[in-house]
Amino acid sequence: PARTVASEQGEARLTVLARGLSHPWAVAPLPEGGFLVTERGGNLRRVGADGSVSAPLAGVPAVVARGQGGLLDVALAPDFAQSRRIYLSYAEPGDGGLSGTAAAYATLGDAGLDDVTVFYRQEPKLNAENHYGSRFAFDSQGHVFISQGDRTERPFAQQLDRLQGKLVRLDLDGGVPDDNPFVGQAGARPEIWSYGHRNSQGLAFDPRTGKLWESEHG
Repeated sequence: PARTVASEQGEARLTVLARGLSHPWAVAPLPEGGFLVTERGGNLRRVGADGSVSAPLAGVPAVVARGQGGLLDVALAPDFAQSRRIYLSYAEPGDGGLSGTAAAYATLGDAGLDDVTVFYRQEPKLNAENHYGSRFAFDSQGHVFISQGDRTERPFAQQLDRLQGKLVRLDLDGGVPDDNPFVGQAGARPEIWSYGHRNSQGLAFDPRTGKLWESEHG
């Protein structure tokens, strides 16, 4: 079914593609058609162009699905057409009920994920259930940006020895670029690109200018 709604830019046509998803959080369009969709409870599914919803794909890392945590962003690698690599961000469990934002890449197969590699972990993990972020963005120089929240520990966002409340920039395999702004600075994490963020849940490059835009929930 479809319906038309008014907007400041004129009428928009809304069509329901799929139903029955449980707290969908992110969507990645696939070049062959259809989408990958994360459900915050921990499932990754394919949604076909016809609205069909797959069973959960195997191989997704374990997540902390409480508060604002769970399986968060999904994004295709810039060379996805050749590599079939995807990126996932999520709330990762730790010892004693602690958790933190983490990011992994994997190869997308027909029924699941292969070669799952966790390449980033927010440190330290905390006993908090909110403000995990998290979105991916890719530049044209072989870098991936990962946005994160402050985990409700506001002072941590200003402390350069912690990764809460930071936007980080890494090589596509998780290495730290030599020209990150805090590389070589004592008491600062070299992954950091910018700091002082509350809960970054929007991240995108403007294709016209190449500028990176970030938005914060709340």
